[in-house]
Amino acid sequence: MTPPSTGLITSSITEPTIQAKSGGCGGCSSSTTVEMDEKLQERIAKHPCYSEEAHHHYARMHVAVAPACNIQCNYCNRKYDCANESRPGVVSELLTPEEAAHKVLVIAGKIPQMTVLGIAGPGDPLANPDKTFRTFELIAEKAPDIKLCLSTNGLMLPEYIDRIKQLNIDHVTITINMVDPEIGAKIYPWVHYKRKRYRGIEGVKILHEKQMEGLQALKEADILCKVNSVMIPGINDEHLVEVNKVIRSKGAFLHNIMPLISAPEHGTHFGLTGQRGPTPRELKAVQDKCAGNMKMMRHCRQCRADAVGLLGEDRSQEFTKDKFLEMAPEYDLSKRQEVHAGIEKFREELKAAKEAVETLHTTSLQNRPKILVAVATKGGGLVNQHFGHAKEFQVYEVDGKEVRFIGHRKIDHYCQGGYGETATLENIIEAIADCKAVFVAKIGDCPKEKLHAAGIQTVETYDVIDKVALEYYQQYLQEKVSS
Repeated sequence: MTPPSTGLITSSITEPTIQAKSGGCGGCSSSTTVEMDEKLQERIAKHPCYSEEAHHHYARMHVAVAPACNIQCNYCNRKYDCANESRPGVVSELLTPEEAAHKVLVIAGKIPQMTVLGIAGPGDPLANPDKTFRTFELIAEKAPDIKLCLSTNGLMLPEYIDRIKQLNIDHVTITINMVDPEIGAKIYPWVHYKRKRYRGIEGVKILHEKQMEGLQALKEADILCKVNSVMIPGINDEHLVEVNKVIRSKGAFLHNIMPLISAPEHGTHFGLTGQRGPTPRELKAVQDKCAGNMKMMRHCRQCRADAVGLLGEDRSQEFTKDKFLEMAPEYDLSKRQEVHAGIEKFREELKAAKEAVETLHTTSLQNRPKILVAVATKGGGLVNQHFGHAKEFQVYEVDGKEVRFIGHRKIDHYCQGGYGETATLENIIEAIADCKAVFVAKIGDCPKEKLHAAGIQTVETYDVIDKVALEYYQQYLQEKVSS
């Protein structure tokens, strides 16, 4: 028996006023309790990729200034004029360093909660060192409060550590998919190093050696490192536990295990040869195996190389070259600081609300059953989005005491010009079939009835996610006992 939807809570918390569109989320999710000193906490507090909590509030942007790449990955196919795909290696247009700096200053004014500027392609930034470092120089000079980030395959990382440190680039991401070259040979057809192309395992050994050197060098330079790993079923899925142990031993701060994207229409080798990506359950299983060893990032959206906005949203088409070049830079440090102060005040209110409800609803059960719930959110750590407007659901694991973010499920937009489509609703139900409930700001009668028929309860509210989840969990337990 599935009860009707409930409005559990009326919130007294109001979102901070920000002159920008609210969006999804981004940041890092920790499965272990790690004592971080104040200095380290400060380094990640406003970084949506390094802090799971921050990704609800702060935005990032990437600038596409690095077209060339020095390795070939079987999961990658770079595209330079594509507005329709959302994945790494894809951009709508390439920029010069000067154009990129102008774009950053424009967006820093229009989206004041944007705190991070990253260069992640569409090729490899360190295969384009002049363009990459010139871009960072211009931005560091004119917008000193914006954090600088770099993503690389690691091949050339050891050669540029000093330059990275000099420019105060405090966060570097390396994509490491293997620590065994035999496995790597199934992922990388060739590596171009020192003006020579190496094929097969010979090239992979060079790549592996440089990745390990670079990881160690980042640790010695006190630069925070996130490692991305693409999970490829049947190739490196079981091996990623070993990858996790190695990168942890060499000082990586955060591990992001991402699902392979392998749709045939993307034109990648894996896509064209039928290599499938992992299911959400398979991905979670590997992440959970690695979680006891180090911090795990579970909120990654595998962004485009020109992404703009909060994680989970992409506003890049609002700032195409023909548009942003006509805009005057609006960077104003004092106004940005004022907005950030409002966000921090709001975060403190959220923290207090979470602590209060956790104290109130801590259950005495020794073996608390864990359940999953799906949330429609525009960010801010709140249930605040209409079911029909969601393009993804955030999924949380709840046990009555803790509400833990475990991932997101991308879905097709249900509302199509005011109408819902049956096929789309069926796909949405399939995407969250393992969830006991879905939390939304509002939902129509038709999707509500079909969700209930599928065994998924609906909760309509506007409140803190953790608060709603713990309230729902108590209700879930009571119904379970009474049934």
